[in-house]
Amino acid sequence: MKKTTSILTDSFGRKHTYLRISLIERCNLRCTYCMPEEGIKLSPRGHLMSYEEIYTIAKTFVDHGVTKIRLTGGEPLIRKDLPIILKKLSSLPVELSITTNAVIVDKFIDPLKSNGIKNINVSLDSLDAGKFKHITRRNEFERTYKNILLLVDEGFKVKVNAVVMKGFNDNEIIDFINFTKDLPVSVRFIEFMPFDGNKWNMEKMLSYDEIMQQVHTSFSEDQVERLTDEPNDTSKNYKIKGFKGSFAIISSVTNPFCDTCNRLRLTANGQLKNCLFSSSELDLLTNLRKGRPIEPIIKKAVEAKFKMRGGMDTIEKLQEPKLHSQNRSMITIGG
Repeated sequence: MKKTTSILTDSFGRKHTYLRISLIERCNLRCTYCMPEEGIKLSPRGHLMSYEEIYTIAKTFVDHGVTKIRLTGGEPLIRKDLPIILKKLSSLPVELSITTNAVIVDKFIDPLKSNGIKNINVSLDSLDAGKFKHITRRNEFERTYKNILLLVDEGFKVKVNAVVMKGFNDNEIIDFINFTKDLPVSVRFIEFMPFDGNKWNMEKMLSYDEIMQQVHTSFSEDQVERLTDEPNDTSKNYKIKGFKGSFAIISSVTNPFCDTCNRLRLTANGQLKNCLFSSSELDLLTNLRKGRPIEPIIKKAVEAKFKMRGGMDTIEKLQEPKLHSQNRSMITIGG
């Protein structure tokens, strides 16, 4: 019987039922908004969670109320023991999903299916091969695009995540929406967010309002249908009438969804982050390896959660480099 404790409820009454687990810090792409140009210092292998430790920590969270787990990276598919991790976690009573860049996802169709994964998020910031190579520093567009189509054909529910940046891919918004005309995918436009080493500034960011202005230049008010968002949804969801797919906007900067946040993040080296924007972390892995209970640390992390964006509750604070540069690079958080 599942325990009904409150260690996952913060001081603002938010219940955390969603755990994102980063499996690895490495990636087979080098996206500029995710990884600093000079790269990152990787954790020593022995400092990363083993599959047994991932399972043990995940089970603790599930025992206390987590109902959804998403696996992230870096790129989770390049972890060699991924099939074992999937099998272990699929034995828990949770909805299990994964975020990937899809470059090698064709090799994992069977283990994904056999372990009950139905929802896959794919990171794709451009539908132009040249821009894709520029942003990822790799020439893998064709493979990625074909694998998105493969996932759809194989019956997965696919969400395509695109980080929108002014002067780079903001002229592709309508192209992405048209991508949903004949494909049952959800394209999600994500506001460019500040993290260590990604050279963020407000001038590069396209806001929710600016994205919607572009939508309405190509589609009439009658064509744009507002969809009902799921509970605790991070996105505002829409579709064009008659299109098979939909689109959404994740506005973490201009219209944050912190009031209904139910997410916690576990890094590949076993650190618990209570917010994507938080610069503070608490160490679960060391205590687990010493045979100590991790529940008190989880409770402490959840209780310390700020009301909004790791304490950066204004645009002015987000624009202060010394605040957001204390956080990890996105690649070692897992999104």
